[in-house]
Amino acid sequence: MAVEMMRFVEVERPGGPDMLQITEGPKPSPGEGEVLIRVAAAGVNRPDVQQRRGLYPPPPGASKILGLDVSGLIEQVGENVRGLAEGDAVCALTNGGGYAEYCTVPAVQCLPVPRGLSFAEAASLPEVFFTAWNNLIWLARLEEGESLLIQGGTSGVGLAGIQIARILRKATVYVTASTAEKQKVCIDLGAAAAVDYRGAWDQQIRDLAGGSGINVILDAQAGPYTQRQLDLLTFDGRLVFIASHLGETATVNVRSLVRRRLTMTGSTLRPRPPAYKGRLAQELIDHVWPLIEAGQIVTRVHSVMPLEEVAAAHEILDANQQIGKVVLAVDRKLAHAVHHSRQDGRFP
Repeated sequence: MAVEMMRFVEVERPGGPDMLQITEGPKPSPGEGEVLIRVAAAGVNRPDVQQRRGLYPPPPGASKILGLDVSGLIEQVGENVRGLAEGDAVCALTNGGGYAEYCTVPAVQCLPVPRGLSFAEAASLPEVFFTAWNNLIWLARLEEGESLLIQGGTSGVGLAGIQIARILRKATVYVTASTAEKQKVCIDLGAAAAVDYRGAWDQQIRDLAGGSGINVILDAQAGPYTQRQLDLLTFDGRLVFIASHLGETATVNVRSLVRRRLTMTGSTLRPRPPAYKGRLAQELIDHVWPLIEAGQIVTRVHSVMPLEEVAAAHEILDANQQIGKVVLAVDRKLAHAVHHSRQDGRFP
């Protein structure tokens, strides 16, 4: 029997966007507990850029193909999969493999394509909402009415975090963003204020908060920002890192951290087991997906680009031009199709 082939994006060697090439390889098959998705669209995320540069290797057993979230139609169901069937419209958090015509994913990491969204819009959801929920709700333990600072408010995670915090926790959300356009987008989505991170952002945020400090900070910069952020926290404040773009080390005042009962932590989601991600998926289905379908939580897609323009898509992230998500249309026709139904009896 001839091996079925598919197109996918290969990283020729670590480097710039010009290292991304479309090639062909064997179509994968789902293992136990997995589904095979015919990919309509794939999200482009900052970890993809880091992997392309050789700075974020995939965990053992994960696909070496870039791409951490996809949308599409289930092509095949593996053994011991319950609640999903061939033809179901899903979006999913992958462990890699999204920049391809077909992708295998643990079934528990699949979510329904929300009614009223296109497949391209659905592909923009999983990685950022999984990350925002994991870090704000589970790790930072954001409580009702607390204050939150998100560094980089117009990243996909930032825009998801603004809405989760504001709507589900009634939090007062502050953000940093580099331009007036980006700041306006954050405020339109519910941020109380937005300031330029190239200035004295910490003093500006402290003044906006009435001098009382911030309960929770979500940051991807680290390095020299670290102590400034710890100083900005209230007693019992929490600082959560999701990356360290400005530096992997920092000097911190441990005495102050102890005295003010601060928590400093970080997370990576990709190496987590499917059971952990499945619990996240279920909470998103229960608490966030109804709000997306009602139009109360929205996704912002910066651009939808054909798979053949993957290098140009990465150039947008390299230049930090995006507001929201850049999405690759793997199947151009399906990517722009709007989903109108929900599979009865599945995805409660």
